[in-house]
Amino acid sequence: MTHEPTTVEKLHKLPWAIASNAALAIFVQLTFFGSVFVLFLNELGLSTSQIGFVLSLLPFAGLLALVVAPAVARFGYKRTYITFFSIRHVVTAFLLLTPVVVMRYGTDAALVFVTVIVGVFAVLRAIGVTASFPWTQEYVPNSVRGKYTATNNLASTLTGFLAISLASAVLARSSGLLGYDVIIGVGVICGMIAVGFAAFIPGGAPQKSARGAPPPRRDLRAGLQDPTLKRYLLGVGLMIAATVPLASFLPLFMQEEVGLTSSDVVGLQGAVLAGALLSSFLWGWAADRYGSKPVALSGVFLRAVLPIGWLLMPRHSPLSLTIAMGISLAQGVADVGWNVGSARLLYNDVVPPKKKNDYLALYFAWIGIVGGMSQLLGGRMVDATRGLQLGGQPLSNPFLPLLLIGLILPIVAAFVIRRLNDDSTVRFSQFPGLFLRGNPFLAIEAVIRYSRAGDEEAVVRNTERLGSAHSPLTTEELLEALEDPRFSVRFEAIIAMARVGFEPRLVEALAGVMEGPEPALSTVAAWALGRMGDASARPALERGLESRYRSVQAHSSRSLGVLNDRDAIPELLARLQEEADPGLQLAYASTLGQMKVDNALPPILSLLATARNRTARAELALAAARIVGDEAHFIQMLRQARREPGTALAQAMIALRKRVEQMEGVDGELLDRFDACALALARNQLNEGVACLTEITHALIPLTPVEYQRGILVHCAEGMEIHGTERIEFPVLTLHTLAAG
Repeated sequence: MTHEPTTVEKLHKLPWAIASNAALAIFVQLTFFGSVFVLFLNELGLSTSQIGFVLSLLPFAGLLALVVAPAVARFGYKRTYITFFSIRHVVTAFLLLTPVVVMRYGTDAALVFVTVIVGVFAVLRAIGVTASFPWTQEYVPNSVRGKYTATNNLASTLTGFLAISLASAVLARSSGLLGYDVIIGVGVICGMIAVGFAAFIPGGAPQKSARGAPPPRRDLRAGLQDPTLKRYLLGVGLMIAATVPLASFLPLFMQEEVGLTSSDVVGLQGAVLAGALLSSFLWGWAADRYGSKPVALSGVFLRAVLPIGWLLMPRHSPLSLTIAMGISLAQGVADVGWNVGSARLLYNDVVPPKKKNDYLALYFAWIGIVGGMSQLLGGRMVDATRGLQLGGQPLSNPFLPLLLIGLILPIVAAFVIRRLNDDSTVRFSQFPGLFLRGNPFLAIEAVIRYSRAGDEEAVVRNTERLGSAHSPLTTEELLEALEDPRFSVRFEAIIAMARVGFEPRLVEALAGVMEGPEPALSTVAAWALGRMGDASARPALERGLESRYRSVQAHSSRSLGVLNDRDAIPELLARLQEEADPGLQLAYASTLGQMKVDNALPPILSLLATARNRTARAELALAAARIVGDEAHFIQMLRQARREPGTALAQAMIALRKRVEQMEGVDGELLDRFDACALALARNQLNEGVACLTEITHALIPLTPVEYQRGILVHCAEGMEIHGTERIEFPVLTLHTLAAG
């Protein structure tokens, strides 16, 4: 048994892992794994088939994982990693002797020399990486794996970008193999520094059995029979076959077909790293929040689009470098998405911690087989295509098969990976929409600001910003704010949720608040559910009608009106007729008016006749006007009548006269009274004008065909007779009913 570090210790030491990988990224870019090494081999005069063979040694060595995994576990993951990575960097240093070998023994001997170094390096690397996979699963807590991967990519991208910039500058100022020696030398030094940093990472202790107990049995067959692992390996294998040979020979494509210089080709790697740098945080944040699969699949589909850009880009043009830079930038974004998503999927969902040794050995061996074969066949495919003729003419682009494979295989891989089960909270089809609603940039900024806010005022202010983004990306923070111990933060969170719009989890959370013990929050929650505008909130609002708090009942009613819940109409009608509380009466009347329930007009008009509050009268008049129709017309006339009653009513009378002329049963005397009424109102003789309007209304009631509209006119005429100009709502509603009806 071995002691595993605590989560606190792991989190405390993660910066050492990030620093180690950042230094290692320089080694990677400047030696065997970047475009520099491909150009180095090309400088030695190797064909694409020979380059493919040399590069295939690196992944093929991964097969050793199946053999050495038990010994690695017994020796200790950390000890194995540090030992073999140190030795491999020493072996890499022998590449510095390549110019001497070329001068003394020729290029053929140099090819053998480099191949032997790559082979020895590949074996040492395979043993070290066999240890690194289970060690990484151990020292990175699952809860922050996406964030760690993103931060690690960010740091590695920065250092890799610096390495590429250095390599590009050196190659631009040198010729022959000397420049490559300088680049490789810097890479070796950084590799040794990376190993030194790794010594501070916790975990990775030797896996020893208890005294007297038999050593743990290997069970590779269980891994091979695990459908989840098999599906994952198939998807990863397809992606490796699509991307690895294309990435290896893309520098040659850019040189030979597009017409870029060696320095420009190396610079493209900088654009890839820039894309990775810009997107690392976002991918890691999204993976921890929404799950591995949506992020991985996004990277897959982005990667599938890239070959189209490479195929269509101009050749030997002043724009070639600029367009290549743009495509490389997108490549960096796609690669990080795939790497973050697939790595998190592997460690969190595919590999059981108790079986990590065998499962990860199978994984490393598999990617070695696929990677090696794809490198080997990719080089031969390019060489074979160079001599291929179509219609008696040689094929213009020998890299075309690799580009087509890079287009097709990721699509196939996506269909394989999407059937894996993981901890995703959204489907892939929903994932892009999260970034299309609202303002994603403001949302991410608000999330960062919210996470850093401490005092109440700052938290309230940043909670408001979460809502102002109108983006579902802020859902987690809003749910967290809703459980904040500070009342003002919870209150602001509810308002912010209403701004975000419909999200199932937000609706569920607000429904819970409605049933809580705080009427102030319950009331605002009922309003927010209506503001969201989704029918899924109806059941919660219908339950809100039974709340013991009248304010919650009122706002539940109003929100049901916003949602046009026709099923609630009978209940609301009954409550309107039985309720004695003025506030609830007003809420029920307004709701029924909003839903255009003409059966509710009698109680609405009765309330309008007795209402003393100006705002309440206006809302009741609006409820009746909504049933008639053309709400905007009523609101506009009411606003004008409150500012300039005579002018507003006179204009409405003049407009109405044209319609009245066409009504059957209207004589010239009535039209003359219309003119006299409009003139009195225009002269601001309000009492005379309203009295005249009352007489006209009585005359038009029998000519109005719709029964409920006649009822409105009768009540309004009575109201004008009693209150005259004191209650402007009656003449406004009268003219609106006549105009709209």
